[in-house]
Parts: sequence; C-alpha cells; structure tokens
Amino acid sequence: MIRNGAKLEKFNNQLIKNERISHKQAMALYDSMLKEAVNLGAINSKNIMDGIEVDIRIARALNSLPGKQKP
Repeated sequence: MIRNGAKLEKFNNQLIKNERISHKQAMALYDSMLKEAVNLGAINSKNIMDGIEVDIRIARALNSLPGKQKP
C-alpha cells in the first residue's frame, strides 16, 4: 500500500529525469513487458487493442493540459 503518494511521485519524477535509455533499450523493455502480460493472461492477440480509442483520447487530453514542459 502506498502511504506517501507525494514522496512516491517525487521519486518517480526524479527517476525519470535521471534515467536515460536508448530507443533500442526501450523497445526491448516493451517487448519483455508485452511477453509477460501475455504469459500472465492479461492480454492476448484478441484483446490487445481493446479500449485503444479511449486510451488515445485520454492521452490527447492529458498532453494538451498546460503545465511544465519537459526539456
């Protein structure tokens, strides 16, 4: 259970800021997570795109919010 959300968010933001990975590493990480999700039965080839439209709309809305720009 998360007891201090602000502290966790600060940690995550710092981690993202300091951790730089290449495109190749990011793709390898994605591939590994996808395989794990399939192995766990969380997704399969039939439902992999379920809800993608909603995800895209949410991402567009979040990305359009004013806020701190990343360098």
